[in-house]
Amino acid sequence: MNGRQKGIASALISAVFLGLTPIFGKQAMLFGFTPLAVVAIRSGLAVSLLFIFLLLFRRSFFYIYPLGFVGCALAGVVNGLGSILYYSALSRLDASIGQLLYSFYPLFVAIWLFLDRQPLSRMTLIRLILSVPGIFLLVGSSSKPVDLTGAGMMIGAAALYALHLLINQRVLYEVPAPTVTFYTLLAMAVTVITAFLVFHPQLQPVGAIWWPLFSLGVITFISRLTLFLGVKHLGGIQTALLGLGELLITVGLAITWLGEQLNLIQWIGALMLGANLLLAAYDKALPQKRKGKGFLNWLNPPKVHLTDIPLQDQ
Repeated sequence: MNGRQKGIASALISAVFLGLTPIFGKQAMLFGFTPLAVVAIRSGLAVSLLFIFLLLFRRSFFYIYPLGFVGCALAGVVNGLGSILYYSALSRLDASIGQLLYSFYPLFVAIWLFLDRQPLSRMTLIRLILSVPGIFLLVGSSSKPVDLTGAGMMIGAAALYALHLLINQRVLYEVPAPTVTFYTLLAMAVTVITAFLVFHPQLQPVGAIWWPLFSLGVITFISRLTLFLGVKHLGGIQTALLGLGELLITVGLAITWLGEQLNLIQWIGALMLGANLLLAAYDKALPQKRKGKGFLNWLNPPKVHLTDIPLQDQ
């Protein structure tokens, strides 16, 4: 299996697990957990599982150069803030509608790439053009009124998620995916746990049902590791477009598990997103600039010149 095939497989596995996220998150909140409690416990469990895994099997992956650590920390803070928005929005929206709005993140990835002066292939642009009306049909034709505050929070979460992908993509040029996953998750956990302790330090009383939260922690651990493997081999925009498959997982489970329904027009939108996934086989990603000149250029590793390397005694 070559690098591209590994990237596609990793991105699709990540999409499957990420598609379970809003279902278990919504279930936990229906059991009485607050959005901040959900995101704090979920992130804490995920980073703990990854720490134990690396400690037992891959200790070398704890090493990271200073600027790479700064990039991962920034990505973690950005994604942590996005997660707070995501679960706050999910408490106000149906799981299917919330995930449909969140699925605008490939569009934000394209915007961030443009600002970072990175190229986009023609097929990628076609897939973006195909995905936007598909998402619009899914959202705009809903028979239930959509909470505008929740919708705004979810779109903000999508923009921050897209930005964290691009920051991590730059770091992944130099750092293995498990290392990036660990330090990004660590910064994310610190961000959301701090927010939980400051603004709403309250857990459920004795007798609370915890299995959705434990499941959410395991899902986050697996999905983030495979997500960054996909980003490393495919790039942020390709991984994001394949990640739209999580929408189909969420919608399917929302219908069968939570009792939500889609109308005919919404199903047409879902089919358009499915076509976007099939086109991935024909999309040849353009090589991203390793030394970009856009707003993320400060994450480039320092240039090393021969004159900077001391001569060794022979």
